[in-house]
Amino acid sequence: MAKEMTKIMVTGSAGQIGTELIKALRKKYDAPSVLATDIQPSETVDLPESGPFEFLDVTKKENIEAIVQKYRIDTIFHMAAILSATGEKKPRLAWDVNMTGTYNILEAAREHGMTRVFIPSSIAVFGPETPREHTPQETILRPKTMYGVTKVAGELLGNYYAERFGLDVRGCRFPGIISHEALPGGGTTDYAVAIFYEAVKNKKYSCFLKEDTRLPMMYMPDCLKAIFDLMEADSSRLKHHADFNVAAMSFTPGELAAEIKKHIPEFACEYKPDFRQTIAETWPMTIDDSAAKMEWRWQPDYDLAVMTKDMLSVLSVRWAEGRLNY
Repeated sequence: MAKEMTKIMVTGSAGQIGTELIKALRKKYDAPSVLATDIQPSETVDLPESGPFEFLDVTKKENIEAIVQKYRIDTIFHMAAILSATGEKKPRLAWDVNMTGTYNILEAAREHGMTRVFIPSSIAVFGPETPREHTPQETILRPKTMYGVTKVAGELLGNYYAERFGLDVRGCRFPGIISHEALPGGGTTDYAVAIFYEAVKNKKYSCFLKEDTRLPMMYMPDCLKAIFDLMEADSSRLKHHADFNVAAMSFTPGELAAEIKKHIPEFACEYKPDFRQTIAETWPMTIDDSAAKMEWRWQPDYDLAVMTKDMLSVLSVRWAEGRLNY
């Protein structure tokens, strides 16, 4: 059985996933026992005040050590990372944060006998040599971005710590994540978030990918579900560690725009591909997540139609109330 998580730390708490993960963790567990950390100062971070917050630069191991000891942390959700598009503009920063930060977290977890560590991976680990349809669990990993390089290395490092030191490291290769809480954060799949805001505000959107660029996507509730399901799974059932494929839906910008038009008939989308198109063309179109389904019974709840309806419903209310901060 999976050991109980009692003192939890989340790095990158102000990021797209981290923002909602903190809320979900504090709702599920004792809120004061869930520590939010981020490199952004507390006064600039929009996080619930239901639990503690600490400034943390994950590239500084001594900072991690001090916080782990202060709060007696036994579980880490390591969400701090530089994403794909930003990583191409600042490759050294992506290496420092994604690699040095991940190594520091794993070392702290090993040294302090952590119960469990979650480190998200990404479909960015794949490259042009990888099969793009039903991308297998075990396949060629030759990414063409610094973000992808760091995520492959992060998977290997997590698996190494699991096998070499017996550290319980778990992780998923997430597709693009769509959320109505966090704004786009520098990823190639961010069009699928921005398009909803622009549809509600301006009834039009200029997309940086081609109309027929199919990519795997996931709605935030399913992302959180995957994290919780994997972290709470019986370790004896897991044959993989830090590199589970997970899937929910796959669509193109054109298909998403058409779904939005069902709710906002006047919505118009134009397509002006930029450097992110090249990145997207090295990534899968659909994912085979049979290992996750078999080992921890993964099953998503949202498809394109249900997700679109929910996103527009939430954002439309905020826009009407003057609370759409985008």
